[in-house]
Amino acid sequence: MEDLSAYYSSPIGALQIKSSGENITGITFVNSEKGKKINEDEIIFSDAGSEVIRKCMKELDEYFSGKRKIFTMNVLQKGTPFQTRVWSQLSHIPFGKTISYLSLSKKIDNVKAIRAVGTTNGANNICIVVPCHRVIGSNGDLTGYGGDLWRKKWLLEHEAKYENGVQKLFE
Repeated sequence: MEDLSAYYSSPIGALQIKSSGENITGITFVNSEKGKKINEDEIIFSDAGSEVIRKCMKELDEYFSGKRKIFTMNVLQKGTPFQTRVWSQLSHIPFGKTISYLSLSKKIDNVKAIRAVGTTNGANNICIVVPCHRVIGSNGDLTGYGGDLWRKKWLLEHEAKYENGVQKLFE
């Protein structure tokens, strides 16, 4: 099946969702550091007639309303065995929690690969669902996010609000 694409309107900007038909293969912020650059006023928001994209949008609606903490949609991200191991570990970071890049490299049993872990985290093409936004610097600083740091901050504060009742994490 050919790749399908649709746009989703989130509280922090438009997302482009891509699907292979059976799996979500990409969720990226439009007009972000690594997202597609288009005039958001020209976006036509639709589900592209795909069941998997409709499910993705429904789960994103639930996430943004604070009702969903775990995603169940099928995702597939192509990468090296190292990359897929890192992305798999990202999916195990609990909603409302953060870990450091060092902790993530320890989870894949390769503490010396901390830079490669950071690079792989940045290469994640399925934002929010594969929660690369939950990885922060060892000193607690927000570092690197392809969807722009202000969105990373928003996502972490959103999750903290629904998980712990905390309104602001970062000033």
